[in-house]
Amino acid sequence: MIPFLAFPIKNIFFGILFAALLVFVLSGCAFKSVTRSKDITYLENEKESGVTAQKLNVFAPAEKGTSLKKVLIFIHGGNWNSGRKGLYSFLGNRLARKDVVTVIIDYPLTPNADYTQMALATARSVQWVSKNISKYGGDPNAIFISGHSAGGHLAALVAIDNRYFKAIDEPNPIKGVILIDAAGLDMYGYLKAENFSPDNTYLKTFTTAESQWKQASPLYALHAGMPPLLIYQGEKTYTSISSSTERFIGALEQYDPEPNFYILKNKKHVGMITQFFNAYNPRYKEIIAFMNDNN
Repeated sequence: MIPFLAFPIKNIFFGILFAALLVFVLSGCAFKSVTRSKDITYLENEKESGVTAQKLNVFAPAEKGTSLKKVLIFIHGGNWNSGRKGLYSFLGNRLARKDVVTVIIDYPLTPNADYTQMALATARSVQWVSKNISKYGGDPNAIFISGHSAGGHLAALVAIDNRYFKAIDEPNPIKGVILIDAAGLDMYGYLKAENFSPDNTYLKTFTTAESQWKQASPLYALHAGMPPLLIYQGEKTYTSISSSTERFIGALEQYDPEPNFYILKNKKHVGMITQFFNAYNPRYKEIIAFMNDNN
């Protein structure tokens, strides 16, 4: 078995800490001011869906200016069973200093939730942003969504498969999707090839029903009217991620013959997210250009 995430979450923490210290020394502290609004409840407990209360953080340029800013919602990774929004404040700070209002969310995790509850919570976070982000200087008509690893899976699933917005009686407002070494783009193909026991963590997330595996896979939800995608994959990421992404890109080419897909040389899975500690990383310019081109 080649797991999607064969590392403990503490590896991300120490990678982030080291990168933060290094970049602080290299880039100095002459930064634009950022307004941070933390632990905002975007979702109360929902008895019907079983989704528990969730919170988010908003990072916005302190100087709002005369026009509303583009908005990026970021979803953390962690194998669908770990991780938290607080680890990714660096991303919110970096993007806010580049005039992007950034929202970093928490979402329910396995074993307390399955993928449908995670996706519904994600859709609710987008709904909250659409209704409230103008108070923070963000443009509700310029909402983009991104995620790393398991967060990339949820970003793609909610943006592409409109059933989650339909479930909350909300139109899909997402203008574009940025995937950073996304896991699970073809969970059906991955789980079908493995022989997991019923207590396996992936089956707790995606259930034991093969029909659910397809519904959980963004690959099988691709359609002509979906938002545009910008997709990054690490050259040295896990085989399970690279093979799933390869199948996803192959299917995507039916709708977008020249997809925005980039394999980043020598990058491993964790490095795909810690690279964003460097405020001058070229991915920032690429992401902002993608947002400008699709709004």
